[in-house]
Amino acid sequence: MQETVITRDGLERLSAELERLSTEGRREITERLRQAVGGETNRNENADYLGVREDQALLERRIAVLEARLRSAEVVEPQLGNGRVDVGERVRLRELESGQRLEVELVGPFESDAESGRISLASPLGQAIVGLRRGQVAEVDAPRGRLQFRVVAVEARQPSDAA
Repeated sequence: MQETVITRDGLERLSAELERLSTEGRREITERLRQAVGGETNRNENADYLGVREDQALLERRIAVLEARLRSAEVVEPQLGNGRVDVGERVRLRELESGQRLEVELVGPFESDAESGRISLASPLGQAIVGLRRGQVAEVDAPRGRLQFRVVAVEARQPSDAA
């Protein structure tokens, strides 16, 4: 189940991306193809045409991936108020050795985005913190050695946090 879980926000983000790519993305590719073909007689020698066809293949591949992910996704809701780290909740952590603070949202693998602070349930950190309570310590094997993180707070994600 872990591979297919997704938060409601994640489902909305992926659905919006699929809608945008299926409409605007395809429309843009069609227009670019029309311009690239122009007056060229031999499409195999037209670099613009070949470039747009490559972009079209990438677009269609991304659409297919999104469709497959959305078909197999199982929406999960955090168990609010249980005090345990759960998918869809924001977690504040402190790395014990350095004292560095870290705030993350635990999400399913389809919606992880480290730059936005969304880490996958399947990641080493995600696996280490899921189910923990405030004050408990998670150990994570990392390239620079074993890291320890104390759970400082577990919070439900607020609707205004939407990205």
